[in-house]
Amino acid sequence: MVFDRQQLETFAVVVELGHFGRAASALNITRGAVSQRINALEASLGTPLLVREGAVPTPPGEALLRHIQVLRTLEAETFKQIKPEASERTRVAIAVNADSLATWFESVACDIAKDEFVLELIVDDQDHTLPILARGEAMGGVSTENTAPIGFVAEHIGAMEYECVASPSFAQAHFAHGLTLHSILAVPAVLFNRKDGLHGHFLERLLGFPVSGYSTHYFPSPGALLAAIQAGVGYGLVPCLQARPLTDSGALVALAPNHKVSVALYWHHWTTAPANARTVSEKVMYHARRCLVQTTSALPSE
Repeated sequence: MVFDRQQLETFAVVVELGHFGRAASALNITRGAVSQRINALEASLGTPLLVREGAVPTPPGEALLRHIQVLRTLEAETFKQIKPEASERTRVAIAVNADSLATWFESVACDIAKDEFVLELIVDDQDHTLPILARGEAMGGVSTENTAPIGFVAEHIGAMEYECVASPSFAQAHFAHGLTLHSILAVPAVLFNRKDGLHGHFLERLLGFPVSGYSTHYFPSPGALLAAIQAGVGYGLVPCLQARPLTDSGALVALAPNHKVSVALYWHHWTTAPANARTVSEKVMYHARRCLVQTTSALPSE
């Protein structure tokens, strides 16, 4: 079948804005016209594409949204080939975890944004970026998962190393005899958010058994988490790319220098991609292989 492009764009805008009324305003049409286009598209495909409350795509809707994203990117590439002097930029969305963005991915993002792209970064925990890709919201993403969603391929790009650190005064006051079970249960850890399972993995590997019952602070940004540890409110895991200058200077103390945690990262991208999308992937791979640890012994995803 041949898709109606007007219906496709209407569907995409509804999903992107999460609301029929806002989509109508963005498209400069009535809300009724938006509903008519969505209904006609669903009728032509013979399946629901949207959960009306929240404008959330169904699984068939997710597949269609991925098609629309590829189509938009391919059209931008074709237009650039026809009119290379045109100033219009290609819009790309990438899902990335906050720790990567605060360290190695920042240079990737700047490199992409300087190269005739309009970039949107969708930030989530590194274990939870794949649903963003599956819903068709991004053309690529960084994840700990090595199994790619339908329509994507996963390439190993290296590992992010984490160091367990504390301020010198906090370490002296609470960990003078090391990270023992008693000391771990007595003081708070600083985690990114409730989805952050890395600290639990670290303690289990350190002690040889799962640990629960320890108190936690949540600071949901890498900068705030690091600042909290430096301020002495707790201890926690920090990317080595952030921690190394501070441990070298004595501003932080490595609590378990022989027990760094390496987390394998994968770049998920479209299986079949136009040239401009391949350029984005090449930039990601280039920076990752310069900054991340290239090892096969990293912590795998569960």
